Amino acid sequence: MTRAAKAAVGAAAVLALGAVPAAAQRTDYTPRMLEGIEIRDRAGDFVPADVRLVDQDGRAVTVGEYLNRGRPLIVNLVYFECPMLCSLVINGFVEGAKDLDWSPGREYEVLSVSFDPADTPELGRLKRANYLEALDKEGAEAGWHFLVGESDEVARLAESVGFPYRYDEEQGQFAHAAGIFVLTPDGRISRTLYGIDFAKKDLKFSLIEASQGRLGTPMEKLLLYCFHYDADAEGYVLVAVNLMKLGGALTVLVLGGFLGVQWMRERRRGWKAA
Repeated sequence: MTRAAKAAVGAAAVLALGAVPAAAQRTDYTPRMLEGIEIRDRAGDFVPADVRLVDQDGRAVTVGEYLNRGRPLIVNLVYFECPMLCSLVINGFVEGAKDLDWSPGREYEVLSVSFDPADTPELGRLKRANYLEALDKEGAEAGWHFLVGESDEVARLAESVGFPYRYDEEQGQFAHAAGIFVLTPDGRISRTLYGIDFAKKDLKFSLIEASQGRLGTPMEKLLLYCFHYDADAEGYVLVAVNLMKLGGALTVLVLGGFLGVQWMRERRRGWKAA
């Protein structure tokens, strides 16, 4: 994880846990409760499909059931009674996803998994209803799932995506970072988006990447070639080299087309003269 992303999630996590100590004003300071909980980029790794969970309706499920639907997944690890940071993460996703042309349950799936063993399906159902109303996407209830599970099962999933967390006895809350994980339809980690703000562009490009070309218009896929995810910037940024390559290729195509037209005209003149 980059320094900028770590600072962003660290500051947010400190706010979530209580007052900021004076020493935390130093840029090199890491509060004790936040040590060792930085998100680790596990791009290319697979999540375990056999992780057993329980959905908001009390139904026993596995992660593999959502992978079998052939759509990319967005996974966020939260806990339903979190006083601040988890809500900021989910709210950030909702704000970015609102403007997408796509909807959970149609183009992609969303798994909001609680790592608090005290959370219940009933509480998940209430949280889900609130966030579905905020997202306001038709049919989204078929694709956004709020899940709970045994501690060891959730820990397996969290470890696989590189999301450590720890219960802080003194504060009576969980210490954790902020981010979401975008998975391919077969369960491979495609992209980790850090922080609490997920722009429409970042969500769209990450889902196009994870869908392995199934999502996005031809123009959007072409644009993705010119953008690269920068963890320092916490988003997709324009890559000058790729833009130049694409510009060069388009120039060759345009020039080739022009020369082709000119050649055909000359041939037609020759045929008429003959």
